[in-house]
Amino acid sequence: MQQKSVYLGAILSGMVLLSACDSSKQDQNSDEQTSIFQKDQADVLPYLNIKQQAAEIALPFCENKNCIELEVQTLNTQDTWLNSWIAKNQAMVIQDQIGLKQNMNLQQAVDAYVKKSDAWQAQLDQNKAYELAMYTRMAYQRNQYVLLQVGVDSKQEGTQVKERYYFFVADRKQQKALSVLDVIDAKQQTRMNTFVQQAYQDWLKTQSSDVQKAAPAKLYWGQADWFFDDQGLGLHYRTHEIVKDGTQLDIYLSKAQTQQVLKADIYPSMF
Repeated sequence: MQQKSVYLGAILSGMVLLSACDSSKQDQNSDEQTSIFQKDQADVLPYLNIKQQAAEIALPFCENKNCIELEVQTLNTQDTWLNSWIAKNQAMVIQDQIGLKQNMNLQQAVDAYVKKSDAWQAQLDQNKAYELAMYTRMAYQRNQYVLLQVGVDSKQEGTQVKERYYFFVADRKQQKALSVLDVIDAKQQTRMNTFVQQAYQDWLKTQSSDVQKAAPAKLYWGQADWFFDDQGLGLHYRTHEIVKDGTQLDIYLSKAQTQQVLKADIYPSMF
């Protein structure tokens, strides 16, 4: 009887051990399934559902006859990170109109713009307040990559500017703004530079002799605004950005050129 109890105890112990092993396997399988599910969820980007609307900004009460005119049209999407990125870029664009480069949010940039306008008006009675109209659109999307275009019409200190464009590119999956250097293969930067400098020399030939003399010998492109569409990528330089009195320059790479210089892991998703 004692031997039978020992034998039965051994069997029960084995069953408990086996049950524990099975439970461990089930937990492991469950963890793996959860991990896969979470990865799938992470790969699914929020649906944008883009809506155009006026930006929520505060303007000071104006008692003057000539008040500042500031209209900022923005985009609202289901992607909260993208909304923040859009607002950050808009703040940069507003700062650029008054020569600032600081880490400001949209309201702070608006406040700085209003302050600069007030200072201009205070100099002379006939000085008129600044005027700024900004519109924003999602110019192109391809998988996780988005191209934001911000356009500006302004009137400041007697100078009027129409249709001044800014471009910004982001990777929504990585929640990261992308410079052109982020997407160009490091081993292909020399080839990219050849494409850029050739286009720059062609542009220089169309400029006045004074602009040609004042222009830099080479074009620096690492921090330039860049864009992409279904044909390839390109660089954008605004009027006066390269050299005073220089016209706008847009450099377009063909699809073949783009494939030559772009990182191999980015090209299939972007094109």
